[in-house]
Amino acid sequence: MLAAPCRIVRLACALLLACPLADLPGARAADAAGQPAACAQVQADSRRRPGTGQEPAPQAPSCDPSRLPLPRADQLPPPEPLPDRWRIVESLGYEDNRADPYAGNNALKGDRPSFGTDWFNSLSATSSSLLEPREVPKGAGAGNAEQLFFSETANFDAILYKGDTVFRPPDYQLRFSPAVNYNNTRSAAGSTGSTTLAVQALFFEKHLRDVSPQYDFDSLRVGIQPVTTDFRGFLMLDQPVGVRLFGTRADNVYQYNLGWFRPLAKNAARLNDIGATLPHDDILMANLYRQDLFVSGFNSELALVYERNRAPGVHLVSTSSTAGVPPTFATGARHDYDIAYLGYSGDGHFGRLNLTGSLYYALGRESPGMMVDATTNVRAFFAAAELSADFDWSRLRVSALHASGDAHPQDRRATGFAGLNSSPVFAGSDSSFFLHQRLPLGAGLDLKQRDRLFDDLRPSAAGAQSSSDGPGLDLLGIGADLDITPTVRVSADANQLWFAEVAPLSLATGRTGLAKNIGQDVSLNTFYRPFGTQNLILRLTGALLNPGRGYRSLYGGGMPYSIFCNIIVTY
Repeated sequence: MLAAPCRIVRLACALLLACPLADLPGARAADAAGQPAACAQVQADSRRRPGTGQEPAPQAPSCDPSRLPLPRADQLPPPEPLPDRWRIVESLGYEDNRADPYAGNNALKGDRPSFGTDWFNSLSATSSSLLEPREVPKGAGAGNAEQLFFSETANFDAILYKGDTVFRPPDYQLRFSPAVNYNNTRSAAGSTGSTTLAVQALFFEKHLRDVSPQYDFDSLRVGIQPVTTDFRGFLMLDQPVGVRLFGTRADNVYQYNLGWFRPLAKNAARLNDIGATLPHDDILMANLYRQDLFVSGFNSELALVYERNRAPGVHLVSTSSTAGVPPTFATGARHDYDIAYLGYSGDGHFGRLNLTGSLYYALGRESPGMMVDATTNVRAFFAAAELSADFDWSRLRVSALHASGDAHPQDRRATGFAGLNSSPVFAGSDSSFFLHQRLPLGAGLDLKQRDRLFDDLRPSAAGAQSSSDGPGLDLLGIGADLDITPTVRVSADANQLWFAEVAPLSLATGRTGLAKNIGQDVSLNTFYRPFGTQNLILRLTGALLNPGRGYRSLYGGGMPYSIFCNIIVTY
């Protein structure tokens, strides 16, 4: 009975001895090369996953004889505890080099805490030296004057803040930015100069709360602080004193500002004059920014700005019937106004085309008006846009601007757009002769002030009021920014300028036959950064106004120009 099972066992043992383990499903052979072909095939088939093709044989890893050997555990240095993550930089061998602002471990630049675990400071110092030979008008009908203007400004900026500001705003921030300026103007009439102390920032900021896990927040800032009402600062770009509540929502998609401000009077260098009386000029501002509104890559902003001005102004008290004799203005007269500005601004790109611009509508009243002894209703309009395209190392720009003027300055409707303290980055900005230079009319009245956009007939005195009876301005311009090398940039601008209306100029100067064409303003800018950083910037700028009939009928002949060399050294 046991003979048949015994024969079966002997047969199974013989098969196992003939092909050991390799023929069994799931078995693993030590060396397939020494096995019979049938056994190797059985092994390969047994390791194949159902429903898949045959997997390639594993390749032996290549060995690089020059490769460094792996370190042994006993060769690694023992771990050392660090008080905070800022000391990791020191452990990597970066020294505390405070003379180099780019050292990466400079406590003066906020690279690590100054004291405690999250209190930082950032200190900066800048010297700006400006030498400017120029030919500018002396006044309406008074011809031009050749001048040599020199200005030296030393700026200091000290910031103390608490908190890790990589992903969220600081918990506390205190900033102090004083400036000392010396300026001198030489001409055939003599030399005048002054030294002034200015404060461009002095504020305290408190982080009120976080409103989302993405660090959307609300913060409050009190003191002298930089404020802009839109992307380019068309309506206001200044450093007034005030209170501002600001923050973000929806993962920084929305940014808002609510504030009350009072602009400070300016000195000859257009810096805050802390020695002057604070003007009775209150500005309330509310704006809301929205990223990617309707179109990705294009940001929008809505603004509501209200100005209540009770500072002493200028008022026309009498006119002259003699041709060429200007009328009489009373300085320090009552000229109150309440004006609200409603605006929309956009900035971004549509494909490869870049677009930035603003629209503003002003409405309110002046009591009395500047050129009429009665309350006037203000209705004025402003629009500006810049379209540009980038081509590798160059950007080409087209600019257009319209600020409405007052065609009937002695009626009870004022339609001249005056704006606030505005020094926008537009159409060449301070390189343009017309936008950069002060253009006096005489009798303590300016057509426009230095580095201001609007020709709003402001008095020459610091902190003086604007007027909604101004001539307005039209501008068409082209420009180009060329990055010749990583350290050299050249910018060129050419603008055609017109007065929107000439009636206010005729009334203010007593001159008739004025025309609208101001002329062609051409400027060329060269920036050189020899170290490829902002520590040293050399700037050479030349601007020329080819006067049109409107400028010549107001100021006479000549070819006004401005050439200035600016050297900026920053730590």
